[in-house]
Amino acid sequence: MPRVYDQPSPIARTLEVVGDRWTILILQDLLRGYHRFVELKESVKGVPTNILSGRLRLLERHGIVWRRIYNEHPLRAEYHLTRKGHELGIVAGALATWGDKHMSDDIVLVHAACGFPMQVVYYCISCKTQVPGAQVRLVDRDSTQDKPTDKATNCA
Repeated sequence: MPRVYDQPSPIARTLEVVGDRWTILILQDLLRGYHRFVELKESVKGVPTNILSGRLRLLERHGIVWRRIYNEHPLRAEYHLTRKGHELGIVAGALATWGDKHMSDDIVLVHAACGFPMQVVYYCISCKTQVPGAQVRLVDRDSTQDKPTDKATNCA
């Protein structure tokens, strides 16, 4: 099972669920449209059956996937991403984009409608602008509560 980091950060808590090799690869293939256990077993090369089963149960327990039984005897299930699971696509997309840029992978993130490459960006909801990564930082949620609401005060 994934590690327990016992840290109060959102990254550590997220890694406790999706931070091991197999889970992120399973997530990648769920995002690609693989749903059946046997499809995932084939697409996630080398994953032991017990690990695949355990990771899918973990993802289901955390509301990232939901399971649909399509055959009772023998028992067969499909796994589909929930809205929460689809939101992890942003994380997988960021990893894919970074990997494409720095690891020269053969897999790229593309817009399904037109086929053109995508990029993952930071976007400020106050300024309504794209923000460079160097201008982004993690802060305690409480420290964002007392910020002025005037755009001119918040953004340069």
